[in-house]
Amino acid sequence: MKTLDLVQGSPEWLATRAKYFTASEAAAMLGVSKYTTRTELLRAKASGVAEEVDAAKQRLFDAGHEAEAQARPLIEELIGEDLYPATGVQEVEGLPLLASFDGITMLEDVIWENKLWNESLAATVKANDLEPHYWAQLEQQLLVSGAKRAYFTTSDGTEGKTLGCWYESVPERRDQLLAGWKQFAQDLAEYKPDAEQPANLTGKAPETLPALRIEVTGMVTASNLSEFKETALTAIRSVNRTLETDQDFADAEQSVKWCGEVEARLAAAKEHALSQTTSIDQLFKAIDDISAEARKVRLDLEKLVKQRKDAIRDSIILDAKQQLTAHVVSLNATIGKAYMPAMAGDFAGAIKGKRTLASLRDAAGTELARLKVEANAIADKLAANLKTLRTLAAGHLFLFADEALIVYKSPDDLALLIKSRLDAHQQAEREREERERQQREAMEAATAAAAAAKAAQPATPAVPAASVLEEAAPDLFAQPPVAANQEDAAPRGAPTLRLGMINERLGFSVSVQLLASLGFAATQEGAARLFHEDDFIPICRALVAHIRTVATGEQQKAA
Repeated sequence: MKTLDLVQGSPEWLATRAKYFTASEAAAMLGVSKYTTRTELLRAKASGVAEEVDAAKQRLFDAGHEAEAQARPLIEELIGEDLYPATGVQEVEGLPLLASFDGITMLEDVIWENKLWNESLAATVKANDLEPHYWAQLEQQLLVSGAKRAYFTTSDGTEGKTLGCWYESVPERRDQLLAGWKQFAQDLAEYKPDAEQPANLTGKAPETLPALRIEVTGMVTASNLSEFKETALTAIRSVNRTLETDQDFADAEQSVKWCGEVEARLAAAKEHALSQTTSIDQLFKAIDDISAEARKVRLDLEKLVKQRKDAIRDSIILDAKQQLTAHVVSLNATIGKAYMPAMAGDFAGAIKGKRTLASLRDAAGTELARLKVEANAIADKLAANLKTLRTLAAGHLFLFADEALIVYKSPDDLALLIKSRLDAHQQAEREREERERQQREAMEAATAAAAAAKAAQPATPAVPAASVLEEAAPDLFAQPPVAANQEDAAPRGAPTLRLGMINERLGFSVSVQLLASLGFAATQEGAARLFHEDDFIPICRALVAHIRTVATGEQQKAA
């Protein structure tokens, strides 16, 4: 870790933080912050504009700093070492990381992080069960500093309200932190600001209507109803029904309330008039017209708001799914195989309960980032396993036709599987070579014996070659010839013995037709004619029997 000579809270410290991914931002990056969304962090990092600190927040910061200063001696006494505030940076896997420490020991093996006292946090500290909002910061602090453990406290500076617990790095959380920052860095590089409205908006209803005044004494004696009607209908009909932004939705919802209030006021005015007279058609008709128009707009707006919100939610979900699919496709291209699984994110669940466009997009974006990180981890595993397979099984990839399945194994299990299959293949090759050697030597010995017998006894009647072969290699012909296609033969695997291999072992050529006549039918795969490996000896015996028959027939003709 490189320690920076900066005072926490100073302009120089703030400027430096803007160039790094900081520990206090880790929770927002992971989408688990209590105060900042991932989208807000992206926007701030992209623009370089930090959130303004109002007076209330500054008072909270000041209280935290004061509590930290008062609690420091208590913590130093507890751990038995002095603690020094510091800011450190370190590049980890290409990521510029920064962490500020409320305290770190001289040997940098222990760090201290303090939060202002609150009862809820105190309960989690007492249970030694910190929320992600807190452990995300501690994981980065431990990573940057290289410290072995952190002491986390919540305190108001007094001994009575100071509680702490020890925290050590969890490998899975550290991996999650690094993967999250890598995806954040990629999203930051591709960030394009949206013209979004602020999250907290107050809707505007149409202009305020004049107070409706009606006085009757059997007839309308005084009324501004005509003026009221003209103003009211103009205002009602001017309500915006094109809903695109958060401001539009806020205005629409406020207008719905306003229309309801207009209906209620008109109903009250009507009731008041009815209490004074029983028949004033024009008055009631005007009131009914205004009330009906307000009701119509209110119902239309309520329906439109729901439809547009549903459409926008569907659009956000669809867009997130398409981005995830595109990311998976790019990962398949990177690893060179379409082995990535389908990533099923719960975007609908992620945006549930969100009311503004900003919060909907942030929730979907955070879920998308989480799934991208998960997909990246899977792709890294697949790429590493494929590299292992290409390296360890070079030249023998035909043994791994199930590559698409075995690349999901753990690295150790995959290495064991590769070794096992290679060993089995090598053993099979050795056995095949030994079997071929024995067969070749037997045939060579039989051929040599037949030639020697013929040379030694030229005047004697010819001895059938089969008899000479049997004498030279009796073990080869100990059993009678058996055809390979007997109906009661046990099921066997796929044939692998080519006709060319049979001829090579025999030292002379036989045809498929001859072997078929002896009861050994070939299986054709493309241009190749294949027989079963365990048919070779029966084929040899059948050939010997065939040669014996032919020789006997020729001998009889000669006699």
